[in-house]
Amino acid sequence: MTAAHRLLAAAILALPAGAARAEDVVPVAGPVEATAAVAAATLPHDLSPIGMFLQADVVVKAVMLGLIAASLATWTVWLAKTLQLIAARHATRRDGRVLESCGSLVEAAERLGFARGVVARMVRAAATEARMSEGATGALRERVASRLERIEAAGGRAMNAGTGILATIGSTAPFVGLFGTVWGIMNAFVGISRAQTTNLAVVAPGIAEALLATAVGLIAAIPAVVIYNAFARQIAGYRAQLADVSAEIQRLVSRDLDRHRTLRRGAAE
Repeated sequence: MTAAHRLLAAAILALPAGAARAEDVVPVAGPVEATAAVAAATLPHDLSPIGMFLQADVVVKAVMLGLIAASLATWTVWLAKTLQLIAARHATRRDGRVLESCGSLVEAAERLGFARGVVARMVRAAATEARMSEGATGALRERVASRLERIEAAGGRAMNAGTGILATIGSTAPFVGLFGTVWGIMNAFVGISRAQTTNLAVVAPGIAEALLATAVGLIAAIPAVVIYNAFARQIAGYRAQLADVSAEIQRLVSRDLDRHRTLRRGAAE
């Protein structure tokens, strides 16, 4: 018999006769029952990321689902633009080598006339302008340069398409996650006021769910910023390639004009 039971028996014997009724006796919980009750009162619920998401408030869930969708969009754009940039830069290098081996714009148009890609478009545009300017070659180089500049700008815009979403995600995702955190902490304080206790078992789950929203926001934002900056550098390199191609085409046009002038002087003499 435990000390508590011995004290209770002594108190019952000390009572006057008839005073000890069954309903007056308060049962004393044994050590096993007391331990189980304390554990049930203090044991927190599942604090794994999935468990915290499932038990979060509907607003916090919506914030985290939106951030997860933004993260998926970031990686989709990364894959699509990486493949597009690889293909475009490879085609530009290949056609640029062909262009460097040509001695005239006519030869370049013959070799690249049926090819696809920005370089072939630039060569066709220069050849078209040269054909349309026959007899009026005074400002041919300026007109060709104007056409090439517009094609080069269009090529740069095509590479930039879709990267704006990365900048948007990178700049807004941390604040969206912070909104989820603020909302979750507000709910945690509401839970504290209802429970009338600051026990860690009551406070910790709500705060952990709130902080999870900030973590998801950073997971969405950091890769978006890194990928956007990487694409900015790669697109700048691609536009430099197009500028080199444009300069090579203008050199071919200049050579053709010089040959044309030499032939005309020779014919005049």
